[in-house]
Amino acid sequence: MKFLVCISNVPDTTTKITFTPDNKEFNKAGVQFVINPWDEYALTRAIELKEAQGSGTVTVINVGEADTEPNIRKALAIGADDAIRVNAKPTDAFFVAEQIAAIAKEGAYDVILMGRESIDYNGSQVHGMVGELLGIPTVAPAMKLDMSGNTATLEREIEGGKEIVEVTTPFVASCQQPMCEPRIPNMRGIMTARTKPLKVVQPVGSDARTEVAEYALPPKKQGVKLIPAENAGELIKLLRNEAKVI
Repeated sequence: MKFLVCISNVPDTTTKITFTPDNKEFNKAGVQFVINPWDEYALTRAIELKEAQGSGTVTVINVGEADTEPNIRKALAIGADDAIRVNAKPTDAFFVAEQIAAIAKEGAYDVILMGRESIDYNGSQVHGMVGELLGIPTVAPAMKLDMSGNTATLEREIEGGKEIVEVTTPFVASCQQPMCEPRIPNMRGIMTARTKPLKVVQPVGSDARTEVAEYALPPKKQGVKLIPAENAGELIKLLRNEAKVI
């Protein structure tokens, strides 16, 4: 069984967000980047399934520039067998999906896993695009994933409940908790990661189809207004005319 796990390089959740002076780009100065936390569920579960089967490979793929390689090496330290970095800036969801689909098709991977979304853009688009580009099923977001031969059983959340889905390989799935407990690399994994293959390839296909017009921080919170309980009419007026929520 060949697993392809897609990982994103994202700012740590404690990062203070700022933008460049023209508000066109995220300011990376002094920012600590990590593996997207949702992708760690996908990576760990792929490793667990490979270990349970006693055979197979887990390849991680990242669309990013050279500064993403420390986190790719971390993924190798966690237990992936090899890695591929598409040497390009991840400009938009379709561009990233196009790169992943090209690698997946060339490598004939059985299972393509990724997190439900990245914590920087929260787009939750790439998994569906990859499945469509490859013409294979996509299950999203999956809370459980088990394999029996070439058949996978997945559990996913739906409105008002859960749904159990069976699908045969190849397929794409996005992952979320409580699929597994993400692993922390141990010393042996860190040492072996240095010698595991990391292949750098050039991007394929078209350029980005979207562009950022401007970034902006949320407006600062305003002071609260306290309305006496007996003056409900004033509260309704403020909610309608100022807050514009009713």
